[in-house]
Amino acid sequence: MKTVIVGAGVAGPTLAYWLVRAGHEVVLVERAPEPRAGGYVVDFWGAGYDVAERMGVVDDLERRGFRMSEGRSVTAAGRRIAALDPSALVAATGGRYISIARSELANVLLDAVADRVELIRGDTVAALDDTGDRVRVEFESGARTDADLVVGADGLHSRVRRLVFGPEDRFERSLGIVVAAFEVDDHTPYDEGMAVMHAGVGYQVVRVGLPGGRTLFLLTVRHEGALPDDAGAQQALLRERLAGAGWEVPRILDAMPGAATFYCDRVSQIRMPSWTRGRVALVGDAAACVSLLAGQGSALAMVEAYVLGSELARSDGHPAAFARYEQRLAGFLRAKQDAATGLGTVFAPANRFGLLVRNAALALTGLPRVGVLIAGRSLSDAVELPGFPAAREA
Repeated sequence: MKTVIVGAGVAGPTLAYWLVRAGHEVVLVERAPEPRAGGYVVDFWGAGYDVAERMGVVDDLERRGFRMSEGRSVTAAGRRIAALDPSALVAATGGRYISIARSELANVLLDAVADRVELIRGDTVAALDDTGDRVRVEFESGARTDADLVVGADGLHSRVRRLVFGPEDRFERSLGIVVAAFEVDDHTPYDEGMAVMHAGVGYQVVRVGLPGGRTLFLLTVRHEGALPDDAGAQQALLRERLAGAGWEVPRILDAMPGAATFYCDRVSQIRMPSWTRGRVALVGDAAACVSLLAGQGSALAMVEAYVLGSELARSDGHPAAFARYEQRLAGFLRAKQDAATGLGTVFAPANRFGLLVRNAALALTGLPRVGVLIAGRSLSDAVELPGFPAAREA
C-alpha cells in the first residue's frame, strides 16, 4: 500500500515509521527545504514517551534533550514569587521525562525513518482527488503521483485539511493569545537549565537557559483578530503588547530582531467532527490541535500517529482502521482540549484578578510535594496504546 504523508514535523515521521513496519510504501512530503531549528521547548512524558520507547529513540532524545533545574516566577522587579523543582516531576514519572526543543524532537524522529521512505523537501500538495480507489496527488512543483492513502500531518494550518475538509475557520478555535519563540546566543543573565517567567496583565515572558550558552524566549500575549504574516509586523505587534512591561522585557525585545530563529503564531485549537474522509486522514495538530496551553502537543501527535499506524497495520481495509483510530482517541483528545481552555490565565492573565490567581497558584506549586500533587493527573495519560502487529517491513 502506498501512503503519502504531508508534513515531516513530529506526527508525520512517527506515522511513517509505523507504516513502514506494516509494509507500506511511504512518501513523506515537507514544505521546508531544510530541517527546522528553534521553536519552543516541550516537556516530553506520558504516552508519547511510550511511543518513543517502542520506536527505540529514547536514547537519542536523551542526548539531544536536557533536564531543567528550576522553574521560577518573578515580579517586575525580579523578586521571586514561586519556584518549582522539576526533579520532583521527573521522579514522579520514574525518570521518563525529557525537556527538548521541538525541532530536535522532530529531527530525531525523521532520522529514524529517513533512509526507509521517499522524502520530498521544499514541496507540498496543491490538489487532491479521491477517486474512491486511489487518491491523485498534485504537488505545488507540478509533480503528480497516485496513492492508496493520504495523511495530513501538516500542522495547525494544514493544507490537506483545507483541501479535503474545508476552510480553516470552520475548525479553528482561537484562544485569544499569540505565542512567539526565539533564540539568541550570549544573552545575559544566562542560567542554564533554569526557566524564569514574568507575567503581567495580558502577557507572560519566559527566559529559558538552554545548553551551549543559548537562551530561548517564549512570549505569550493577549490578541484577538488576525495575526500579520510578516515577521517584522509580528514583532511590532509584540512590542506594542509588551510596552511598559517590567523585569527584563525591554532588553528581550531589543534582542528579538537579531534572533537566530523566530516563530510566531496564534494559540488555537482544531476541533473537528471527524479526522477522516474517504482515503484521507489527519493526524497531530492538523486533526486535533490541543494548543500550547494544554502542553504535550508533540507527545500527543506521536500517540495519534502510532494509533493510526497500528490500526492500519491490523486492518484489512482503511475504513475500519480509520473508524477505530477515531474511536480510540476522540474522547481523550477532546478532554485535553477542554482542560486547556481555562489555562489562558496562566500564559497571559486577562486582568488584575487573573494575575493574582496565577501568582497564587504558582506559589502553591512551589511548596514541597504540592506541585507534584497538582500536576499528578497530567503525568500519566488516560489512553491505552494498542499493540502493534508483527513487523513486515517492505
